Amino acid sequence: MTELTYGINKGINRPIEFRGLKAQYIYYLAIGLAILLVDFAIMYICKLPVYLCVAVVGLAGSGLFFGVYRYSHKYGEHGLMKAISFRQVPAAIKCRTRKLFKRLGK
Repeated sequence: MTELTYGINKGINRPIEFRGLKAQYIYYLAIGLAILLVDFAIMYICKLPVYLCVAVVGLAGSGLFFGVYRYSHKYGEHGLMKAISFRQVPAAIKCRTRKLFKRLGK
């Protein structure tokens, strides 16, 4: 019989990475680019000058790229979701009556 050799996949349990973008930031960039494409089409249909359409979409696209790369490097794979969820946690919980605590015992 012949021996089979299989290569070892070294990327198991590692996040998807494309040119420095990690995990969900690739999707954010793709969605942003799709929105820019639709914006360009709408501006073109509204008969705006093509150079103005290209300039607006080019500036917005460069802002999108810089913003997404900045978030990717600043927060990493899961850091942005953690930062957003941490902002939603209240600093304190105020309870002006004892009704809540009386119901907890039952």
